[in-house]
Amino acid sequence: MQRFNLNDTAVILIDHQVGTNTWASSTPLALLQRNVMILARFAAGTQMPVVLTSSQETNIDVQGPLMPELQQALPEAFAARIKRVGVVNAWNDPAFAEACRATGRRNLVMAGVTTDVCMVAPAISAVEEGFDVQVVCDACGSSNAIAEEMSYRRMERAGVRLTSTNAIVAELVKNWATPAGAVAFPLLT
Repeated sequence: MQRFNLNDTAVILIDHQVGTNTWASSTPLALLQRNVMILARFAAGTQMPVVLTSSQETNIDVQGPLMPELQQALPEAFAARIKRVGVVNAWNDPAFAEACRATGRRNLVMAGVTTDVCMVAPAISAVEEGFDVQVVCDACGSSNAIAEEMSYRRMERAGVRLTSTNAIVAELVKNWATPAGAVAFPLLT
């Protein structure tokens, strides 16, 4: 199993929108948002590339804008976010796929809401294109436990690795007594 490193990995966050997040009942909302922000702040603090995307942000009553905390933590990535106009598989949006490729990283740490609709397809598409992908399950969520379980099964069968927020941060840090460890440790405690 290949371990991900800070210098070969990008963070990809899909549709963590204020409305969409509330659809993810399989992961408690506070936990989901906490873990998304750990990933965002860790990436910012270690200068990892980040790609953000949203779907139909103007649909305020349903999906809404990306979490405002993402704008605070990742102002450049937020400004450059890919605003999809309805494409379900984000990888099918040429601007999104190109933004992921443009990171120059072959390892992608991905999270998205909802897992069954917004996460499965781009994770599998990235693997099919030759990327190594780890999906951070506790920064994702579906409307019910069955949908979440089926998403995990589909992704694993396609070669996507599943992980948790703390596990992927620890894998990337490797040693708490490093600058990356100094960024990570306060986020995880």
